[in-house]
Amino acid sequence: MKIQVLEERLRRDRIARYGKHSETLSDLQLQLLDLEPGVSSEEVEAESQREPLQASPTEGNTCAGKPRRRHPGRQELPSHLERVEQMIVCGPEQCNCGRCGQQTTVIGYEETEVLDVRPAQYYVKVIKREKRACRSCEEQGVQTAPLPERIVPRSVLSDQMIIEAVVNKYCASLPLYRQQAILQRDAGVQIALSTLDDGVLRVGDLLMPIATAMKREVLSGTYIQADETPIGVQTHDKGGRNHQAYLWQYGSPGKGVVFDFRMGRESEGPRQFLGDFHGLLQTDGYQGYNHVGGPGMVHAGCLAHARRKYVGAVKVQGNNRESAHIVELMDELFAIDREAREQNLDHAQRNGVAEDRSAQKRSRTGGRLHAVALEQADGVPEVSGAGAEPQPGRKCDALDCDSQHCFITLRRSC
Repeated sequence: MKIQVLEERLRRDRIARYGKHSETLSDLQLQLLDLEPGVSSEEVEAESQREPLQASPTEGNTCAGKPRRRHPGRQELPSHLERVEQMIVCGPEQCNCGRCGQQTTVIGYEETEVLDVRPAQYYVKVIKREKRACRSCEEQGVQTAPLPERIVPRSVLSDQMIIEAVVNKYCASLPLYRQQAILQRDAGVQIALSTLDDGVLRVGDLLMPIATAMKREVLSGTYIQADETPIGVQTHDKGGRNHQAYLWQYGSPGKGVVFDFRMGRESEGPRQFLGDFHGLLQTDGYQGYNHVGGPGMVHAGCLAHARRKYVGAVKVQGNNRESAHIVELMDELFAIDREAREQNLDHAQRNGVAEDRSAQKRSRTGGRLHAVALEQADGVPEVSGAGAEPQPGRKCDALDCDSQHCFITLRRSC
């Protein structure tokens, strides 16, 4: 039994190392990957598409009788992209018939579409403001056309350059120092890193009213999903390594997502953000979310987090029927939520769906989760015991809660 547990842990660690594509690999394939000095995600994906290795292959095993996978064919490029034709004419030896010597006629074209790009062109925009004066009335002075509003008034960068830097930084994960190097390489222009920093910070200041409005909208609802993720921050007091700060995420289906930056993971962050929020707060099991919000707030867990443990048990132990059955029961409940999302139902309407369609499945799933957790200690996550109806201001266990108010709508927070 101990050997089996160790083998399951080894398989779980290998899957975590090589990514989701490695879930379909056999133990022998995973063992071969361990022998490689460096394995890329593309190699793991290619290996997952191969046939599983056999522990003791026989002479009669061949792949001759197995059907070949159908090639998906050449990818079609989107029709909304501009088409620029490049004409390639036949050579002189192809323009005359090889038999009679007469000139051949063009009967059509063989077309091939490839995705192309026009390199970015950097240029200097010269802003010339008109100045006017009256030759007869010198005392009226000179009138100059007003300068247009700019993101950073005295910056050497135009608004479009600043916007491009912000998009590249936050949408393409391209740090500013790399953008600085790209400008030097492609345009031969050395832009100070502080100039790029000032532009990004100024954009952040201009967006603060929008962030405040988004926060107000999230807090005005009755349901919030919250989570936190670590982020490295350079500080003066920690030379050579970054300080681990956190971005706290707050959102709700159909609404925006607000990020609150904090230097630590203390509960003071969510306590200040949520204030006296009195709705439903769904999080993972982190204790920093306890004792936050108003006195009427209900703290619910996430069934998707618990489901991961059962899925992990199935990955390392394929014959674990109990865990596989639990995953099937959870998926039935998830299907109800998926249908509600496809129909764009609001929070109240989702509760109505929960009452009409999931009462029986909810009781069957919750009871089964509790029973299996008590029967099995290895490979299956521990589930809290079934408790009473959630009370205002107390944490509600999403696995056992029998309340229609939180079980269906608070299941998938990530």
